[in-house]
Amino acid sequence: MPFEASLNQTQKQVQRLAMNQQMQQSLKVLRYGIEDLHSFLNQKQLDNPFIQIKENGLFKTSTDDQQFVLDNLADHHRQTLKDYLLSQVKLTMRRTYIRGWVIFLIDQLDQNGYLKADLDLICNKTKVDQTTLLDALTLLQQLDPPGVGARNLQECILLQIQADQSAPKLAYQVIDQHFDEFVEHDWSQIMNQLKIKNQEIAQIISYIKTLSPAPGSVFGTEEIGYIYPDLIFKVNNLKKKVEVTLTKKTNPEIIFKQSYFEKFVNLPDQEVKDFLQQKRSEYKTLINNLEQRGTTILKVGKEIANFQKDFFLGENHTLKPLLLRDVAQKLQLHESTISRAVNGKYLKCDFGVFELKSFFKRPISSKANADLSAESIQVQIKALIKAEDPQHPLSDSKLVKVLADSKIFLSRRTVAKYREELHIPSSTKRKQKE
Repeated sequence: MPFEASLNQTQKQVQRLAMNQQMQQSLKVLRYGIEDLHSFLNQKQLDNPFIQIKENGLFKTSTDDQQFVLDNLADHHRQTLKDYLLSQVKLTMRRTYIRGWVIFLIDQLDQNGYLKADLDLICNKTKVDQTTLLDALTLLQQLDPPGVGARNLQECILLQIQADQSAPKLAYQVIDQHFDEFVEHDWSQIMNQLKIKNQEIAQIISYIKTLSPAPGSVFGTEEIGYIYPDLIFKVNNLKKKVEVTLTKKTNPEIIFKQSYFEKFVNLPDQEVKDFLQQKRSEYKTLINNLEQRGTTILKVGKEIANFQKDFFLGENHTLKPLLLRDVAQKLQLHESTISRAVNGKYLKCDFGVFELKSFFKRPISSKANADLSAESIQVQIKALIKAEDPQHPLSDSKLVKVLADSKIFLSRRTVAKYREELHIPSSTKRKQKE
């Protein structure tokens, strides 16, 4: 067959998604956290003379807005409470399993030295023995400063009294048995119950005032910069639901300077007309992208509030396993869109500020571990490795056996995966020479 005869003409239809500049900017704006959005809008304001960002929308930090800003101005070279406690652990405790749980509890302390984590919840989620966890807490509470590891103000004061040999004789009994009366200044009730005189109660009152309600606050904390929440979560106890709203900082007001724009509209120069049209178009695109960003984050926030209702309404703040694809399917959005919407975005509720992505927890696929999340098992692995003998570290196979003793059944490959996700090297690399 001649070469020419082999040539023929065919038509093929190919479907492609062409991502134009507007779509790219929309995805970029969604990915931005508040600070990056701030910088992006500042640049847009410089590039477009007809755009003005209203100060009370984003850039001005009023007194009310300060509650949304976690600003740590402490010298980050100062020793943190965590560093101070860990140095004591290394000096005073042998490398045992319980030592690993002491370190785990140190990680759960707030900046004032209080333990806010619920021990029963930890036991349920990680399958650690309750006696082990309580023993670890006792060891933590014996560390300096006195009062550290307390779960409430009463326990904090009791720990400080217990550690002070010069404390008034009945001070511990007053706080232990009559804390409510002490808080209410019901001195007569305390005196009648304990059969003590004015002078004795006055001495106890004076002594208690010298104790610290926040023993950890004298230490520095790690420098964390600024965190601007995108969402506010308000608990409505009457309706048993969580109400979600955008903050002003994630929903800034952008103004188009129409009067200034109109000064140039009637100029005959075509280049000027093209410039005006371009800048108006940029403004509209920017408004659309910001609205879409806010709408997406708000939708995701409402799904989190609905699915993780127990976290916001319950006393134990329990999280259920939740995947990005679960929310993506519910909102009919791509999984990558949900990922952009939660990374680097924060919510503020009555008891703290949390990154949105922290509400996504992986379930364990094994039926034997159906009630556990991947994160809870990682807690166990981390505690075991922290407690190991550095000269004879636990291999992944050994970890499998130890976890099985706690009724957590995993393959060696799964244990290795979780260890790597914790950025913990293999046992051969962890081994210390004698």
